[in-house]
Amino acid sequence: MGKLYIVPTPIGNLDDMTFRAIKVLKEVDVILAEDTRNSSKLLKHFDIGTHMQSHHMHNEHKTVEGLVKRMQAGENLALISDAGTPAISDPGFLLTRACVENNIEVDCLPGATAFVPALVNSGLPNDKFIFEGFLPDKKGRQTRYLILAEETRTMILYVSPHKLMKTLQEFKEYFGVDRQISVSRELSKLHEETVRGTVEKVAQHFEAKPPKGEIVVIVAGKK
Repeated sequence: MGKLYIVPTPIGNLDDMTFRAIKVLKEVDVILAEDTRNSSKLLKHFDIGTHMQSHHMHNEHKTVEGLVKRMQAGENLALISDAGTPAISDPGFLLTRACVENNIEVDCLPGATAFVPALVNSGLPNDKFIFEGFLPDKKGRQTRYLILAEETRTMILYVSPHKLMKTLQEFKEYFGVDRQISVSRELSKLHEETVRGTVEKVAQHFEAKPPKGEIVVIVAGKK
């Protein structure tokens, strides 16, 4: 029986790759990558020659059964996403669940994920928090906001840069202009930035300076 390794990859700075992650990626039979073109740059940087195959949200439903059979036959597979830890707002859950259901060992390596540094450096309470990931685009978005408006724990959201201003306007409506938030973008990269303050203040900042890059938003809970 083979096993599945869940391998986090850097969210920006390649120096955040762990020695163990490199070792595992070199030793497994196949690497399952969210985007093989993107991951090939990472593998080349660390001189990893292991064969890759595509495993993403559009094909994972079709490939899980075959991958389980390969591990049952003795192959060791590693799953990586474009950045961070697989299955956190990325493909990975379906394959992990299938392995658990079929008594295949799953080994998730510790490593990079965007929301932890964003939460810690926000300055907002982090003893209790909830991870929301990406909010629904349309259906269910308002319902989710109505629930979150009553949430007392610190909230973590992922927001794409072209939707940040719309999201901040929604924050004003559902959380109020004075709710404390923190917006981190390009974490671990050259142009890393964290902007903290009220919804109103942060919105003014990004109105004057349109955001780019990956964004994590931390929202204080209701008092």
